[in-house]
Amino acid sequence: MNKKLIIKDYNKKIKSIKFYNQKYYEDNTSKISDKEYDDLKSEILLLEKKYDFLKSKDSPSILVGYKPSRYFKKVAHKVPMLSLSNAFSEGDLKNFEKKIFNFLDKNENFVIEYSAEPKIDGISASIFYKNGIFQRGLSRGDGKEGEDISENLKTIEDIPLSIPNKNFPNEIDIRGEVFIQNNDFEKLKDKFANPRNAASGSLRQKNPKETKKIPLRFIAYTYGYVNQMPETSQGDFLKSLSEWGFKTNPLNKIIKGVKNLMKNYNDVEKLRSEIDFDIDGIVYKVNDFKLQSRLGFITNAPRWAIAHKFSANKAISQILDIEIQVGRTGALTPVAKIKPVNIGGVMVSNATLHNEDEINRKDIRIKDFVVVERAGDVIPHIVSVDLKKRKENSKKYNFPNNCPSCGSKTIKEFNYTTKKTDAVRRCTSEGYDCEKVAIEKIKHFVSKEAFNIDGFGKKIVEKFWELKLIRYPYDIFKLDYNKIEKLEGWGKLSVNNLKYSIEEKKKISLERYIFSLGIRHIGLEGAKLISKNIKSIKNFLKIHKDKNLRDLENLDGIGETQIKSIIKFFSNKTNQKIVNELSSLLKIDDAKENKINGKLKNLTFMLTGKLLNMSRSEAKTLIEQNSGSIISNISKKLDYLIVGEKPTKRKIDAAKELKTKIINQSEWLQMLD
Repeated sequence: MNKKLIIKDYNKKIKSIKFYNQKYYEDNTSKISDKEYDDLKSEILLLEKKYDFLKSKDSPSILVGYKPSRYFKKVAHKVPMLSLSNAFSEGDLKNFEKKIFNFLDKNENFVIEYSAEPKIDGISASIFYKNGIFQRGLSRGDGKEGEDISENLKTIEDIPLSIPNKNFPNEIDIRGEVFIQNNDFEKLKDKFANPRNAASGSLRQKNPKETKKIPLRFIAYTYGYVNQMPETSQGDFLKSLSEWGFKTNPLNKIIKGVKNLMKNYNDVEKLRSEIDFDIDGIVYKVNDFKLQSRLGFITNAPRWAIAHKFSANKAISQILDIEIQVGRTGALTPVAKIKPVNIGGVMVSNATLHNEDEINRKDIRIKDFVVVERAGDVIPHIVSVDLKKRKENSKKYNFPNNCPSCGSKTIKEFNYTTKKTDAVRRCTSEGYDCEKVAIEKIKHFVSKEAFNIDGFGKKIVEKFWELKLIRYPYDIFKLDYNKIEKLEGWGKLSVNNLKYSIEEKKKISLERYIFSLGIRHIGLEGAKLISKNIKSIKNFLKIHKDKNLRDLENLDGIGETQIKSIIKFFSNKTNQKIVNELSSLLKIDDAKENKINGKLKNLTFMLTGKLLNMSRSEAKTLIEQNSGSIISNISKKLDYLIVGEKPTKRKIDAAKELKTKIINQSEWLQMLD
């Protein structure tokens, strides 16, 4: 499939989902089933993941909900109604909890209490009360603005119009789900496709009298804005909701530990058919409000909550072949080519096998019949092998010892951080000597987070490589446009557009330039740290010198692994040539100084010992938010050494020797007052 056809297919899907959204949210009619809608959404997201030149303001990857209906007044939420991250397995839950432990600087002995709440498949609503009186009711809308559907919400018996309880906050947004019970839907199924559509359509009636005829229900589960919260935990808040006159989910539970969460998950999933309303998973929230506050948010989702969706879509298929893909860092990734099978409305022909160890552990072989799982928008993977269907002449799969692209030896590296050998096998060729590695490096170079050249996506990279138009990143800025114009599918207009896009990107920030080079272990955050430290491209060209490396070692977030990677990168002559060529062709802007005049501006800090009621991640965030910097080594550049419990004596002695100011946690916090 060529680029034009891909874009055409994508735009068609975007147009379709926009049409269905309009009908569903504005006209209160459903032209597609819930499952078909979800499948269409998944197809769009998968296309965007596969082709980085696809982008639309109407994409479900950008929009949360839908713009407020033209029939209702738009009102901004005092606190945005954002989405939750999803979990599909016990491993996802363990990872979720591990991230919480890391952020809070807790070990596995620390027990986190969760509120486990079945996720109702309905329509979200936010109701604002002032002095116990219903003031306004909003739909989710796009998460930032909602529709004022107050009059329709007032018709729902489960929603109190006044709350006399003295413990009720003076101002609060009560949030919950509007839905229709399955037995009530039986009477309405000729008018609506499913209970969720019925709830949505009813809430968006222009005439509240019509809404009142529909048996809508409301279950409350959280709050948005509140001027003063009397409770200290989610569990207590749910109890208060009941006392205030709201309905809550009878299956809500307070649970400790991932194992118990999984047990509850399995128990509730078995009960789904017996529950009189639709649920599509369970939402887990850290129960303690203080911990919620400390954990905060990542982008558009909270660190302290996750939605555990019910059973991923699975199917049986046969492995036709195992293909080894070579990535930008030389990593060899096995991919199962399977007999195409429909999983959740999507035709699947590839499934990841992760790595050599995974193949050996599950004893996966070519011609095996396997269970393939597709969880949400995650790449399909092999769950298990049906050994009963395995043929007698089946042969164990031998992972290649040589790179399938260049023939170089492959190795498993020792990881100095984990003190273990990596599971991933890598090609040992350096720089651009391996064709597949080189292609992936150039794809990375033009990616969104790097140069982000419009119209220069992965397929163009592959095509231009095939035609020998590019071999190194700097070739992009030396293209023979006359030759390109003669290619099939290209013309003067498209060539001019490409030329304009490339010329436009000849100016780039230092951090994006560093990231674009694809230095192993140097991600976008690492590139930001380095650019902030070295300031200019002139200094970057000398970064591998001993003095500059010592400066980098002081940066919190740059360790031995990153330093070794930088040295290895610059020791390669091809890489040196690429860096020099690019620096002569491009205008690379110096790193911008932080103009925010925080209370810690131009001051450097180092932490030693355990802080009281605060993790190092929190402390670091506080320092950076106030324009300070964190360094990881004692030097003359250090202004303050913050000492917690059981500090490192060596660091204190070194600070004293350099006459660095040594302060405790309280003294540091006073600097922020």
